[in-house]
Amino acid sequence: MTLNPNSKIYIAGHRGMVGSAIWRALEANGYSNLIGKTSGELDLRNQKAVADYFRTEKPEVVIDAAARVGGILANNTYPYQFLMENLQIQNNLIDSSLKADVQKFIFLGSSCIYPKLAPQPLKEEYLLTGPLEPTNEWYAVAKITGVKACEAIRKQFGKDYISLMPTNLYGPFDNFDLKTSHVLPAMIRKFHDAKIKSEQLGARVPELVDGVELWGSGTPMREFLFVEDLADAVVFALENEFTDNLYNVGTGVDLTIKELAELIQKTVGHTGEIHWDSSKPDGTPRKLMDVSKMEQAGWKAKVGLEVGIRRTYEWFLENIETFKEVKI
Repeated sequence: MTLNPNSKIYIAGHRGMVGSAIWRALEANGYSNLIGKTSGELDLRNQKAVADYFRTEKPEVVIDAAARVGGILANNTYPYQFLMENLQIQNNLIDSSLKADVQKFIFLGSSCIYPKLAPQPLKEEYLLTGPLEPTNEWYAVAKITGVKACEAIRKQFGKDYISLMPTNLYGPFDNFDLKTSHVLPAMIRKFHDAKIKSEQLGARVPELVDGVELWGSGTPMREFLFVEDLADAVVFALENEFTDNLYNVGTGVDLTIKELAELIQKTVGHTGEIHWDSSKPDGTPRKLMDVSKMEQAGWKAKVGLEVGIRRTYEWFLENIETFKEVKI
């Protein structure tokens, strides 16, 4: 389909980190007919409510940026919610889109859909070729189901439904709750809190400088994508017709968790020690995305990690009294 500035675009999860970034990117590109509902206004787990909303609003395009998300601790603690609620949300959105004759649908997933020990970098064809990482398999199984549902619709009904699989995301409006956040925002929060505590204690005395304890060994390697780059990729996918159903979205560059910690520590200005708790799980040893398909399609990430972390920390400081903490 051909989009125009007045095309009606529904963004599920438009208040979250990803959804709000997509909303801002679409507005910046001249799209003026954007619609969204908060979770209080529309419970995406409710099949009838979602179907009724689609029949009333009749969106032309749907972007699924809604999900229950969290880090290793949250996934391990609430496996049923991570499986069931994500299935409910995405199934209702995908099925209602099909029945409402939505012509273009973008499903957003995660690099965790790929097998734990898949060859690196991760190619799209590695999907379903091996066991998943146990600490987040519940979320991964749900997202794999969404990918396959969109693929089935594309195959059976010929609609332009595609899946974009971003690597680890971070940026403004991230979740900084230490119980449910991902590794990068959790580190920002930990280093910032330790820095403030040290200043309050009187950091002139070296032994009063507060250290930071981090999970694992620091040796796993991870790739990180600034959320505004993902939003840019979504706009690109809306404005272009892709030949396949599944595309990785990332930078194609990774670093160790230890290197990430040191970069965040430097950005925040914390001067204490870093203590690694090797009794805690590391997760997947490496998770680097092969992004050649997106690059061949004409899109490439623009924001470097150091710049992205600085911009994220600046947002954190500006919103420190009100930033989102997710309660489960």
